[in-house]
Parts: sequence; C-alpha cells; structure tokens
Amino acid sequence: MIRKIKIATSSSDQSSFSWVRDPEFTPPGKDGGIAACVTHELTPARAGELKALLINFLESIIGTVRATAGVVRLLSPDGHTLQIIGSAGLSAELQEEAESFLELDCEANDTATFGHVVRASDISSCTSRQNCRYTSCRFQSLVAAPLESNCFPGTPFGILTIFFDVPRATANRTTDTVAAFAEIMGAAIEHTRINRESRRMERIAARQDIANDIHDSLAQTLTYARMRVSLLAEAIRTGNELMASKYARELDETLEISQKNTRDLISDFRCEFNPGGLFPALQTLVTQFRERNNIHLEYYNRLVDQELPLEHEIQTYHIVQEALTNIARHSGASHARLFVDANFGYYIFTIEDNGSGACTFTPVEGHYGVMIMRERAQRIGGEIKVASSAGLGTQVQLFFPAPTLDWRSVNE
Repeated sequence: MIRKIKIATSSSDQSSFSWVRDPEFTPPGKDGGIAACVTHELTPARAGELKALLINFLESIIGTVRATAGVVRLLSPDGHTLQIIGSAGLSAELQEEAESFLELDCEANDTATFGHVVRASDISSCTSRQNCRYTSCRFQSLVAAPLESNCFPGTPFGILTIFFDVPRATANRTTDTVAAFAEIMGAAIEHTRINRESRRMERIAARQDIANDIHDSLAQTLTYARMRVSLLAEAIRTGNELMASKYARELDETLEISQKNTRDLISDFRCEFNPGGLFPALQTLVTQFRERNNIHLEYYNRLVDQELPLEHEIQTYHIVQEALTNIARHSGASHARLFVDANFGYYIFTIEDNGSGACTFTPVEGHYGVMIMRERAQRIGGEIKVASSAGLGTQVQLFFPAPTLDWRSVNE
C-alpha cells in the first residue's frame, strides 16, 4: 500500500515546484514483503559479561532463599571436570570450605545430581569437616541444581550450588526456587555463549569485508595499471609515440581512480560517524548540502525512532552521501529531497532530484558511484534502484529488510 499525499515546500523564496506524492516503493518478492512486515519476535535482554551476570544471579538467589553463599561451576570443554566460574557470599575462609565440599567424595558431592534432579544434601557431618581449619566453617546443607541447555533439554553444562548454614530440612524447602533460578541462569549462560560466537563470526565477516573492499576497489584497478605500464613500456621500446601517449593517459586515469577508491576506503574504515546515530548524521548531511549548494533540498523522515545495527547505519549514511554528492555535481536540479520511510517490513531511503535526469551520473561516477552504492547495500541485505530519464530527474532508492529483533545479540 502506497500512501500518496501532496507535500508543499516550506521555503517561500523557491519556485512553485513541489513534490506531489511520496516516493513509490515496490518491495521484492511476490508477497510484497507482507510476511516480513508481520514477523514478530521477542527481543532478548542484554547478557553482559558472563561473570558479572552470574554474580548478580547468585546474589539474587542467596537473598531470595536466605542462603549463605552460592557457586556456579561449568563443564570444561573436554567434558571431564567442573570448574568454578562464579561465586557470591564467600569470604576467603568460606571459599576454601565451599571448595572442599565440592571436591571431596561425600554425600555433598553434588556431581551425583549432574544431569539429573535438584537435590538437597546434609553436609553437617561430611568428612570435609575434618579438613576445615577455620572456626567460621558453618555450612550445614546445600541445594544443587543442574544447569541445562534450552536448545538441547536434558543436556546439562554446569551446576548451581547454594550453601546454607541451616539443616537440610530447611534447605529442602527451597529446592523449587533454586530450580527456577537454575533454569533462568542456564538460559542466560547459553545466551551469552551464543552472543560471543555471533560476535566472533561478525568480526571475521568484517575482516573479510575489508579484504573484499580492497580487492574490488583497489587491487583490480592496480592490476589494470600494471598492464598499462607493460604496454606503455613496449610502446616506448618500439618508438610508437601514439600508443605510448594513449597508454600513459589510461595509466593516469587509472591511478586517479585508484586514488579516489583509496580515499573512499580510508573514509569508510575510519568511520567518522556521528555518535548520535543515523538520524543526526543524515541531518548533518542535509545541513551541509544546503550550505554548499544552490539546490533546495527537502528532508522528510517518517520514522519516529529507529534502532539499527551500526553496520546498517554506516552503509546507509555513505549511500545517501554518495547520492547527494552526485546531485550536487551533475544533476543541474533546482530541487531535491531525501525521504526516509518504512513500509512492508523494509526501511526505505529515497534521494531524488528534478534535474536533467540521464546526466546525473557521468560515465565515471555512474560506473563507480552506483557500483559502490550497490555493494554497500548488499552488505546489509539491501538493494539499490536507480531511475533516471532525460529532463525528468533521477531517483536513487535504497531499501533493506528490517533487521530481526534479536540483532542486538549479534552486534553487542
């Protein structure tokens, strides 16, 4: 569904030109993007650093069930040992006491519960009492609960152990509560691990993107330059001044393109992006365009708020910047506009002018400018559409599907 309205220009000193309707957008796919529009997922909470997260959980559990201390142990990568990853409520003396209960072979050795059920144990007469050198040794009972994978139920990867300074009968009444906390804690640990893996994959992908950018924007051009150098050398050797002049000119043009591509790469990877996000960055672009050009630029943004991954914001910014630069250099337009909207489950950024149309992109700019914009769009799963007709202006439209609502788990 396309909303059509008449938008009047706000400046009284401009011509009578006005945009008569919103930019039209036809989403890809036979269903028009409706399925993407109605897709709904719950956004998971931020996990934070695992150790800090576990300590917060343990402190909450200890306070809720009125315990003395708590320990979380996770299965080692080899699957043979349980290693303490977080604890709360333990002084140095209590830390040693807790570790002795966890290590010695007695009734309190909660490895027996691993992968089975939540269980309360009496440790008041455990043989580890003989090894306690501190008068503060006071643990009387514990409750141990397995930490299981939500993705693979019944597959435990750790144990939550809560210590009490009261008899087993009292601790036994908390098993259901401890079990509930263990379920939440297991989900949080698993979520954190998935986040780490996703971030690692994102970093690897980013490195590959850099390599691809260098190859596509620079390496190929330099290869072409080397070929021109060889031909130039041969023309000089044979005294063919006409061909030597031709190859020298082509070499100069190639080096100029390489220089431009290098500047673009440096600008991109420096990422001097407004820390406020995409909207402030676009507003700055619009302000600069208006100050530097005698073209009336209108800016409409129908998005009250947006949250996008940083990569999406950066690539969108550079695409809009490139399109506005082409309008300023080549369009001959009196009016232009930047229109931001969302529809059919897509973010849509439309940049258009009322200029000469087919001449908006010169051959060089048209080839490299649009090509780079398309590559940027592809990185964020989007597309670029360019419509240009002589005398009717040019429209560049970027659109990409709204990221799934769990994108934070990958990007944070």
